[in-house]
Amino acid sequence: MRSASVGFQCPDCVGEAARTVRQPVTVAGGALVTKPYVTWTLIGLTVAVFLWQFAAGVGQVAEEFGMWPFGIALYGEWWRLLTAAFLHGSWLHIAFNMYVLFIFGPLLERVLGHARFTVLYVVGALGGSVASYVFSDPRTVSVGASGAIFGLMGAVIVAGRRLRWDITQVLVLLGINVVIGFLSPEVDWRAHFGGLVVGALVAAVFVWTPPPFRPVRGLWQVLGVLAILGVLVAVTMWRTGQLWTMLAPLGVG
Repeated sequence: MRSASVGFQCPDCVGEAARTVRQPVTVAGGALVTKPYVTWTLIGLTVAVFLWQFAAGVGQVAEEFGMWPFGIALYGEWWRLLTAAFLHGSWLHIAFNMYVLFIFGPLLERVLGHARFTVLYVVGALGGSVASYVFSDPRTVSVGASGAIFGLMGAVIVAGRRLRWDITQVLVLLGINVVIGFLSPEVDWRAHFGGLVVGALVAAVFVWTPPPFRPVRGLWQVLGVLAILGVLVAVTMWRTGQLWTMLAPLGVG
């Protein structure tokens, strides 16, 4: 027996109690995060890729790995939907995107946990690329993490509503970037909106899981994300068929 604050306890009972104590989790069900390792990794990876891109030729790398609709539809280069999110067109371009990631990334990573935050970023990036693939001129090549970044802003808005944050500054930043996107012909505002919508949906799946589903919250979150990915795949395949039909009279395909 071991002495306790009140009476005595046996060692086996103390050990069993310690094993049955539930570990604290985030509002999304993830493990608590002390340091935002995923955010730091994404920033480091993106900067490293841009340094390589700068050394090899910004335009050349963009043509090989950027979001080019004809390249995806005609040559099956599906990786462009994701690789484009790690490329940038200029130092100012990457500086702005990484600044926003540095501001919102740690916040969301602590709310969602490492794994869910990674899923949010990747699916948001895909959402931006798919929107660009569907609505942009198929001859253009676009690059940038803007889809993922706008996905983070959409997620902050959704999580802020759930946690009752003051999201005024986020809305102002979002509004400014929306205006810039429409005024500047070089900005792919389609990717911005695609990332924003998909990021908000993924965040809603993670933080707004209805109470009756919480015992199996992880399962419902996986199913929710897979449903979003399924829609993105279906839209991508539809656009691919549309581009094939467009080029069929020219004997291309």
